[in-house]
Parts: sequence; C-alpha cells; structure tokens
Amino acid sequence: MSNLQRHLLYIILCYIFTSHSAKAEDAPKADLSLQLASVYRHDIEVKDYWVSEKLDGIRARWDGSKLLTRNGNVIHAPVWFIADFPRETLDGELWIERQRFEQTASIVLRNTPTDDWQIIRFMLFDLPAHEGNFTERLTQLQLLVEQANSPYLHLIPQGKLANKELLLAKLDELVAQGAEGLMLHHQDAYYQDGRSASLFKLKKHQDAEAKVIAHLPGKGKYHYMLGALLVELDDGLQFKIGSGFTDLQRQNPPPVGAYITFKHYGLTARGIPRFASFLRIKPED
Repeated sequence: MSNLQRHLLYIILCYIFTSHSAKAEDAPKADLSLQLASVYRHDIEVKDYWVSEKLDGIRARWDGSKLLTRNGNVIHAPVWFIADFPRETLDGELWIERQRFEQTASIVLRNTPTDDWQIIRFMLFDLPAHEGNFTERLTQLQLLVEQANSPYLHLIPQGKLANKELLLAKLDELVAQGAEGLMLHHQDAYYQDGRSASLFKLKKHQDAEAKVIAHLPGKGKYHYMLGALLVELDDGLQFKIGSGFTDLQRQNPPPVGAYITFKHYGLTARGIPRFASFLRIKPED
C-alpha cells in the first residue's frame, strides 16, 4: 500500500469511527448482558483455566438471527456471511488477523456491507445461554462450529498450561508474534453477566480510553504536524499523549471529540497513566 493510499485510508477510518454512532442511534439497540474480563491476578491456579489468545477484533454477539455490537447496535453483515450460523446465542470477535484492527472495524461497522466481509471471521469464545460450566460450553461450541460448517465461523483455540511460568512464557511468545495478550477462562465457571471473577485478561501493558480535547503542535521534524493530543479520562483528568503516532496520523490526527484507545504501564502518584502511547481511534459501536 502506498503512502497516499494509507493517508486516504486513515481519513476514511476517522470518518467512519466518528460518524457511526450518530447513524446507529436511528436504529433501536438490543439490551445485551455480556460477560466482561477482569485484570489477571497472580494468585490464581493457572492449571484450572483454559487459555486462549486475546484477539484484537470487534466483539460481537450473535443472537440467533443477527450480529450485534457490545452496545447492542446491529452489525450489517452480508446475508451470505451469516447464512449457516446456528440459532444459538454466540459470543465472539469479528477478526481478520493480528494487528489489523483498523481494517476490521472499517469493514464490519459500515451500514452497508461489502464483499470485503470475505476476509472476516467470527471467532467464538463463549456460549452465553448454555447452562453448563466453561468446559462444557467449550465442548458444545466445538460441536456447533462443526455442524455449521461455515467458512466464516471458527472457535478460538483453547489450551491448558500447568503453571504461571508457562503462562508468562506463552504470553511472551504470542506478543512477539504480534498478539495482544491472553484470556483465561476458569474451567468450572458459569457464564456471568458483567465483570467476572473467573475470566481474566493478561497483557504486557494496560489499555484505556480517553476523549480528545485538543491537538498540540509539534516541534522539530513534526513542525506543522501533531505533537501530542490533550486527552481527558472519564473522571476529568487531563494529560498529553505524544507517542504511538505514525507520520500520517500526525498529519491527520484523531478529531477533537473522538475517543481513542491508548496503552500505558500503570499510574503515577498523581494518577496519570505512565508512558501513555496512542493505539487507535475507538470505533463507536
């Protein structure tokens, strides 16, 4: 892809991400109850958990007839994409491959589906309506995927690790390959709406979201380009993010009012995210 093509793609993404929510408000939202992961705790028994890669896709719920975002908005998938999906409720990620989040979002969050959906996969990780524990739900998910025989429906590979040392080694291995992190589901846990104490996410860094308040000018080689974003957290705390941007993003920064996702490594004594770095514009789903 040429620099010009990347430049145009970034502008299109900015437009899609900042305008989608206004369009979505015209359609009624479904009231979804989703299970959410907690941050990994070092005191857990790793051997009791199923471990899988944390995918950097768009989380989606299949309700038996349509795909929904985590906020309950309809995802306009092509009829041929969902034609062979089962009637059961499914949780998963719409995903292409590692480090292609922006392309994934630009495809699945459009109001009019395109043939680009051919490269999307619905990667499953749970079966919310099933009354069994996670191990039992996993077995049923595998059966559903096999029965559906859809090229667009896949089960995220799950495995067991004996101890924390092997878990951290697996994390290092996958992150080096471009993965976002790991997910840990307790083998005996039942599906729980809201934040779960039996489902964990493990990453090398933490991430969070903030609202863009202002563009701060750059200096030196970034003269006439973005130097940093002034952003604000939900609690009103404001701080600057000046790293993580490509030159194209500095020329066309996330617009004021947009929400971004950034990574950081803990908090300072003042509560400011340490070593904050831009990751992506947060799509309005």
